[in-house]
Amino acid sequence: MLYRFSILVLFVLMNNLSAIAQQTGKVKGQAVEGATISLLNASDSSLVKLAVAGASGMFELEQVYLGEYLLQVSAVGYQTYYTTAFALKTENENYDLKVVPLSKNSDELKAVTVTASKRMIEVKPDRTIVNVDAGISNAGATAMEVLEKSPGISVDRDGNISLKGRQGVLVLIDGKPSYLTGADLVNLLNNMMANQLDQIEIMTNPPAKYDAAGNSGIINIKTKKNKQRGWNGSLNLSYGQGAYFKTNNGLNLNYRNEKFNMFLNYTQNSNKNFNNLYIKRTYLDAAGNPTGYFDQPTMLRMQGDNNSLKAGIDYTLNKKTTIGITGTGFISPRKYNSISTGYLMDTDRITDSTVQTISKNSNKWINGTLNLNMRHTINKNSELTADLDYMHYDMTNNQLFHNTITLADETVVSDGYLKGDLPASISIYTAKADYNTILKGEWKVEAGLKSSRVKTNNQANYFNSAGSNWIPDYGKTNHFLYEESIYAGYLNTNKKIGKWSAQGGLRFEQTSYKGKQLGNPEKNDSSFRRSYASLFPSIYLTHELDSNHTFTIQTGRRINRPAYQQLNPFLFFINEYTYQVGNPYIQPQFTWNFQFSHTYKGWLTTSLEYGDTKQYFSQIFKTEGRVTILTEGNLANMKNLNLSLTAQLKPAKWWSATINLTGTYQKVNGVGMNSDFDSEMFSGNGNINNQFKFGKGWSAELSGFYNAKSRDAQFTIYGFGQVAAGIGKQVLKGKGTIRLNMRDIFFTQQIQGEIRYQNVRERFNQSRDSRVATISFNWRFLCI
Repeated sequence: MLYRFSILVLFVLMNNLSAIAQQTGKVKGQAVEGATISLLNASDSSLVKLAVAGASGMFELEQVYLGEYLLQVSAVGYQTYYTTAFALKTENENYDLKVVPLSKNSDELKAVTVTASKRMIEVKPDRTIVNVDAGISNAGATAMEVLEKSPGISVDRDGNISLKGRQGVLVLIDGKPSYLTGADLVNLLNNMMANQLDQIEIMTNPPAKYDAAGNSGIINIKTKKNKQRGWNGSLNLSYGQGAYFKTNNGLNLNYRNEKFNMFLNYTQNSNKNFNNLYIKRTYLDAAGNPTGYFDQPTMLRMQGDNNSLKAGIDYTLNKKTTIGITGTGFISPRKYNSISTGYLMDTDRITDSTVQTISKNSNKWINGTLNLNMRHTINKNSELTADLDYMHYDMTNNQLFHNTITLADETVVSDGYLKGDLPASISIYTAKADYNTILKGEWKVEAGLKSSRVKTNNQANYFNSAGSNWIPDYGKTNHFLYEESIYAGYLNTNKKIGKWSAQGGLRFEQTSYKGKQLGNPEKNDSSFRRSYASLFPSIYLTHELDSNHTFTIQTGRRINRPAYQQLNPFLFFINEYTYQVGNPYIQPQFTWNFQFSHTYKGWLTTSLEYGDTKQYFSQIFKTEGRVTILTEGNLANMKNLNLSLTAQLKPAKWWSATINLTGTYQKVNGVGMNSDFDSEMFSGNGNINNQFKFGKGWSAELSGFYNAKSRDAQFTIYGFGQVAAGIGKQVLKGKGTIRLNMRDIFFTQQIQGEIRYQNVRERFNQSRDSRVATISFNWRFLCI
């Protein structure tokens, strides 16, 4: 009912307002009669429109959206002519090429090609854009590996993503939330390959049209879409070798004409990895003296396959209305085998006992999504869009643990098996409608409504071995049901007056959720529910002082809600000495962000940002005897101050470089009984990317990043980074590219740190299969 109401309300609004579509202009000129006129996008040379010169060679291209273009004019017996890049900037603007100076062909005529290259990093007033294909070292990489080396982004040992020193990032796929967090989000990003991606948009203070979730900002991962007319496609093949193999292959097909746009993208990848984790714990008495030690090396080996498919069709009903349907899905089975041996030692580091856990786990992810969309242009100044989405995840996870406890004299005191069956499902329903308008005086107004509902069903069924039988372990068995609904509406407006641009927005979100922990013979049922509403304003003010200096001020309020895994109040088994438990009483955290930035001549951007977070929640470590328990809670208020600098340099015609440096000051003040979480830390990260363009289709890259020592509540992470390099060569007359690259050349992307909690001090060292050499081949083809 709400979906229908949302769309009905906006259709009523459109009869009372004039709305915005993309403004258009006209391109015209005179060439040889019968010449083919091709309008190309200036950024990537993709075909936008075609025309044929009529009588006397006159031609016109109407309804051309505002933007930057190239014009190609070709005719039999003549050399192909290309204009320099030109721009349509204002409504109804005409670009008149006048007479095209075509030259007769000669035997010595060489082939003419149009090439356009994108910067690896683009800095805009409201966002930073990473062009994935521009980075040679991205060939064969996963989406997570591309994120790791993106400006201002860092990833910790558990895959948690931080933006400029703060966690709580909302990850979008093509503008839509993934609704996954923690390990589930890590799996998703590790199953997405770089050759599927077009751009990554990084926004620390997004406008009101975006969801308010993500206290540190939004990362929008945009997948590739082909805009070229006719039949076309691309083939991607790659093989990588680290300690183990990695393959990544993909096929993209697309057909576009005046009425239809049909596409199909298929990706297959297989890989094997390792993840080694070494933990050293020291137990202290009240005076801070050691009472015992615990060392635990864990060796994990993983192997998986992933097959993903995306297909869809857009149909233009008439000049004003386009409808579309898109379906996506993937199947991802994986196997995990690990050996973990824990050594309990006395104060003289003499081993009292050992605990060995050998595990064999297998899981399978099956995902399917369906999107229905509509775009309606009411007039030259109006547009209405609507989307209905359904997304479903099915996950199976089978675990087998062999636990053996041995005393110092090699007496086995415990030897048994624990089996786990952990099925889970997530269903997501969303509906949204957006309406854009331009009022008098170029005053742009946007409005929209959105509704989303998430339902999860998670089970953890554990059994202990008893000879040849399996007995239910009700102390670990768990069945958790969760539902969350969010209803939102927003209004956003912006206007430019001379050298000033102002934008303001207000978003309203009402959240309701409920969880139910089903009981078993040893545990009673339990449940919880909560409902709350919040307003999220955002303001942007930009001033172009002159052609050299642009200043921007931004502010906005954002929210970070606890995920359903964090709310589940049951105990999860990790190993004999480590458990994890959820907390149904976690409250959402709210953040005010403020930013002031300055851009000099378009190549140097300096930004100062401040964030103030209330009800900050984080992972909490506790001890019960020698057992460590992980949970989460609202433990503090947090303040962040960031100073970042981005420079886009051109040291030589063949060399372009982007440098990003961020310095962070973070202060955490514990609330209530959590004063031990007080912390104060200076940190930072840096990223540099060098792109080299040589003659005859050769190119190269040298890039790297470094994350300095940082602290978040009980966690301290030491500095780490990596260096990557690659070389590429265009082949097949520019239609193909061969690339060879190596990531983490010096194997320095190892994460080390320490955790301080109660009477325990823990140090850890984690390494994975990050040093990988990859060779890849990409072929772009046209179908006849």
